[in-house]
Amino acid sequence: MEFLTFLGRNARWLAGGFLLCFFSSFGQTFYISLSNGDIRREFDLSNGDFGLIYMVATLASAATLPALGWTLDRFRAWQVTVGTVICLALATAFMAFARNLPVLLLSLYLLRLFGQGMMTETAMTTTGRWFAASRGRAMAIISLGMHFGTGLFPLIFVVVAASLGWRGTWLACGATLLVVALPVLVHTTSRDRDPQSEPKLRERPAVRDWTMREVVASPTFWLVASAVLAPPFIGTTLFFHQVYLTELRGWPIEVFASGFAVMSATTVVFALLCGSLVDRFSAVRLLPFFLIPMSLACFVVSSFSAVAAIFVFMVLLGISNGFSSTLLGALWPELYGTKHLGSVRSVTVALMVLASALGPGVTGVLIDWEVSYPLQIGMMGLYCVAISLVMALVSRRHRAVSEPGIAAALSERPVDRVDPQPRER
Repeated sequence: MEFLTFLGRNARWLAGGFLLCFFSSFGQTFYISLSNGDIRREFDLSNGDFGLIYMVATLASAATLPALGWTLDRFRAWQVTVGTVICLALATAFMAFARNLPVLLLSLYLLRLFGQGMMTETAMTTTGRWFAASRGRAMAIISLGMHFGTGLFPLIFVVVAASLGWRGTWLACGATLLVVALPVLVHTTSRDRDPQSEPKLRERPAVRDWTMREVVASPTFWLVASAVLAPPFIGTTLFFHQVYLTELRGWPIEVFASGFAVMSATTVVFALLCGSLVDRFSAVRLLPFFLIPMSLACFVVSSFSAVAAIFVFMVLLGISNGFSSTLLGALWPELYGTKHLGSVRSVTVALMVLASALGPGVTGVLIDWEVSYPLQIGMMGLYCVAISLVMALVSRRHRAVSEPGIAAALSERPVDRVDPQPRER
């Protein structure tokens, strides 16, 4: 009942974040890859050629994103939303009319920048500002937009492309963004929500607003980033090389593909569960645990060849994905405040995009050098365990400073300056 009350009272803002995540699908890899075969055929590209073009576009979008993140700190949410949706619609038009490689590269760059980048960035940043005591639940709900998009849009693309062709389908995407998404998103984001209205807010210690310069100079930021980058690096790598993995293990590719439904369902369940846990305990307290299921998933897939291992792997990966999709949205406001949240998140998202681009390439080179792929996956699992231990120390030290009751029992020397009160100027 409490959850339904929360949904009813905050439907406007939750719908805005959900739809931003939902329509970000047009810039996500799973959606763009639906045109992979048509693009390679019309432009006479090999898998390697298109992969290189896509990697360049993705890396360029990651490099550009921090330069746009500041707009979320200067302008209102609806203003950034309007610009982002229009630019994403323009990107879909470029894709529909691309007749040469430069225009194709430009369209991929814009799709990645404004779809995967700014649409999700706007959703997570504005939700992080609009909610405080219920930030975990809010992040869990809006992140479901990505999972709904992943489940619905591939089928829609196939049906529409059968009538309009792949280029016509991309034009339809642009029209949908302008005619359907834009007016709804403007309505849902045009009025800011006051997080001070939440009665539980007083139970959380205040967090001072760090400047971007302070954040990037903080050792804690880079330690936490080393944990945050693990899911995109490992997840993208495992699925990019899934055919090679199934051949090594002797798994039917159809059975492996069926595991995605299990993973998606698990992700949704644990994203919502994590939202409740974040609101109860805080994202910082949960930080040491979110990579443990991913480490176990790596150990399973690197050590077992039985077909049942597929579903154990998918469940464990879904648990970790569910936790990370909610936890990471709530984490940065807890650590660094909300005033410069757009800039902070733009850097972290750019790093995550970079990790997702590098993972398949690095592991692919190691495979070519005949380094055992199961061994590589096992090392990824060990990395998750090691960085989880580091996150336990980071969480402990942060709470020692931000929660006075703990500070007296722990060391007085902080790893980083994270006191909740701003320094006197």
